[in-house]
Amino acid sequence: MTPWHVQRMAALDFESSDKDPETARIVTSALILVGGGLPTDTRTWLLNPGIPMEPEAIKVHGITDEYAAEHGQDAEAGVGEIAKAVAEVVTAGVPLVGHNLGGYDLNLLDRECRRHLGDSLEGICRQPLTRVIDTMTLDRHAAPYRKRVSDTQGPYQMRTTAETYGLAWDEGQAHGAEYDALQSARAAYRMGVIAHTHPLQRPEWVQKLRNRRGPYERFSDLAFVDVEELHRRQVVWAKADAASYQAWLRDPEKSGEKHDPNAVIDGTWPLRPVPAQRGGAA
Repeated sequence: MTPWHVQRMAALDFESSDKDPETARIVTSALILVGGGLPTDTRTWLLNPGIPMEPEAIKVHGITDEYAAEHGQDAEAGVGEIAKAVAEVVTAGVPLVGHNLGGYDLNLLDRECRRHLGDSLEGICRQPLTRVIDTMTLDRHAAPYRKRVSDTQGPYQMRTTAETYGLAWDEGQAHGAEYDALQSARAAYRMGVIAHTHPLQRPEWVQKLRNRRGPYERFSDLAFVDVEELHRRQVVWAKADAASYQAWLRDPEKSGEKHDPNAVIDGTWPLRPVPAQRGGAA
């Protein structure tokens, strides 16, 4: 079996109008086919979201409302093109890879498909998503308990993950969909290399990781499985991570100022149910 990290992947990333996938609109997108011994194939889009963007979102990706309105593609047409391109990748059996892909990007695309195209992402793909590689989910599982780098840089955001796995980071290019998509694919590859290296030959920082199940077990969970099995494992890991975070928020001694006794963290991955479906609603 060819290891999953050296196979062809489709790196996917979006920049959007805000950080809530239920309300956000796509502003830019990149879908990049990489690896597998074949040439890199890059497709990018700039859309006019049709609504004012949040100031913080503009600060992140640098695209103003005026620029998107002047240069961006009509949202419905653009979402249709992106969904079609993703569906072609899914139909071909090529795994989708991205950072926080199941936590944000795929949910953003799903809501945009429902909004503009009248169907879910999986409906357009005509099959469930079963080959997703989310580098945030993998990183959280394989290298747990990482601390924040600073007040502004979290432990598992894209830059932190990239730098943890030895990738150079260009803040000038960062937060562009094409750059972030490629970085996620590169990070996935490096995680796969570590996972498929003998435990005693893994980097020193890996061997020093805090791990309640033994010093090497978590990275080994990424090794010698096909993409479908890796996907199934991420479903379990994402659910467990969400439950752990929910318990932390509900614990006043641990969460401090962030304490929320009624916190509910949805651990469904990689596509969360739409809000009307939560709690058993139709």
